Amino acid sequence: MTVTIAASGAAAEAIERVVPQLVSDGVAGRITTLDATLWGPAAEEEASKRLGWTEAVAVSEGLVDDILALRDDLHAQGVDHIVLGGMGGSSLAPEVIANTYGVELTVLDSTDPAQVRSALEDRLARTAVVISSKSGSTVETDSQKRVYEQAFREAGIDPISRIVVVTDPGSPLDQAARADGYRVFNADPTVGGRYSALTAFGLVPTGLAGVDIAELLDEAQAVSLELALDTEHNPGLVLGAAISATRPLRNKLGIVPDGTHIVGFGDWVEQLIAESTGKDGTGILPVVLDVDSYEVTAGLPDVQLVRLVASARETREVRDGEIEVSGSLGGQLLVWEYATAVAGRILGINPFDQPDVESAKIAARGLLDARPEPVPALYTADGVEVRTAGGLTISDETLDGAVDALLAALPADGYISVQAYLDRIAYPELAGIRDALARRAERPVTFGWGPRFLHSTGQFHKGGPAVGVFLQIVGAGEEDLEIPGRPFTFGQLIQAQAAGDASVLADHGRPVLTLTLPQPAAGVVTLRERIG
Repeated sequence: MTVTIAASGAAAEAIERVVPQLVSDGVAGRITTLDATLWGPAAEEEASKRLGWTEAVAVSEGLVDDILALRDDLHAQGVDHIVLGGMGGSSLAPEVIANTYGVELTVLDSTDPAQVRSALEDRLARTAVVISSKSGSTVETDSQKRVYEQAFREAGIDPISRIVVVTDPGSPLDQAARADGYRVFNADPTVGGRYSALTAFGLVPTGLAGVDIAELLDEAQAVSLELALDTEHNPGLVLGAAISATRPLRNKLGIVPDGTHIVGFGDWVEQLIAESTGKDGTGILPVVLDVDSYEVTAGLPDVQLVRLVASARETREVRDGEIEVSGSLGGQLLVWEYATAVAGRILGINPFDQPDVESAKIAARGLLDARPEPVPALYTADGVEVRTAGGLTISDETLDGAVDALLAALPADGYISVQAYLDRIAYPELAGIRDALARRAERPVTFGWGPRFLHSTGQFHKGGPAVGVFLQIVGAGEEDLEIPGRPFTFGQLIQAQAAGDASVLADHGRPVLTLTLPQPAAGVVTLRERIG
């Protein structure tokens, strides 16, 4: 099944204007032949080490038999539940793959103590855990590995028989895991995390969980030749031009899935595009929407809508001014990776680095080491503690007044980023405030669960256009959970991650409103009632 791109309005004009030049420049062929010069001299060194994703299908075919053999071995041990401990590209792609194939995979991409505890208490005797980290030094995944090792030992289970590691060769995790005797799958080190969907990071956890990973790779293979050819019908060139070359640039990309054939795709695309393009004061902000979200019908001039549909033939024609994408999951994963690399060339940025991601990690680490006293709340309203950063001032010391102050700081071309540092499994209804805020502000609103968005849209928040305002929702007061062998707990870690990111945003002049919920369950109800 091929991937089909159709467009109308400004997106269609961008395709007609830009794609012939991309073809003339040989962009598709040069990406496929690993030409690192496509994004300019400043990007060449990084790009030369990050184009392996174009060869991921061929490389990954060699992993399939080993993954399936391990799955059979685990089944023989009575293991029928797979947990993935990973962040960013290590978790977002596996989640969409498993959901689309209708296969259960518990994705633990959080440091929230309640969410971690819930995962630990779920069928431990029948569980195997995949620990995925490209760098091999990710604090979240290290913490998840440590707590599962302890849980398995306390249950009389050898962790070596139940924990599988995916990491780059030679990483600290690779070296330590092999020394301890764990089963390790190495990923291609020339593939960046957000481009790793079709590598070991995407395939090991989903294959162990029961996905037909050979079929997934076949779907990608089916479009790979078309993506390599410099023609005006190349879906990677067409989509790249459509999302990044409109005049003026519609730099908020509303992702509207039909919710049936590819489940959760917007969350993966969000990281790919935001982290790849959000730098040097420019970039494209993906906004994950539902079919009835405010932004879909509002006609905002800086929002370009992209609909993910099951069949282009069934929709008959593209809605005015929109882009429509149809095709298989494997095919779309590869097409969107090509399109994002193409968009980087059009925008004049390096689509393979993430210069602002590390800043929040450093700030969090500093807070964990120093353990300063928490910043006192400005005030407490309706049981919610209110704090501000980045120059945000509040005149009406109520919960409504705090939200009103944040919206008043929103530029005419801005966006609101909601960041919920809570158990996303326990409080999915909190995401409902996204639509309410969008209607209230009449501007695009993104919603991310912390800390996972720090490995995703966090790059855009600091490196992209300085037009965002930020609403942090932070839990507190719940029972904490120790991290074996570490001087800090999961609760302290997630608090430091929220506070560290707020401080970095403030340093970049971004207004931040932090609402802390001493009683999260009651606080979520309050926010839903007061905000939407």
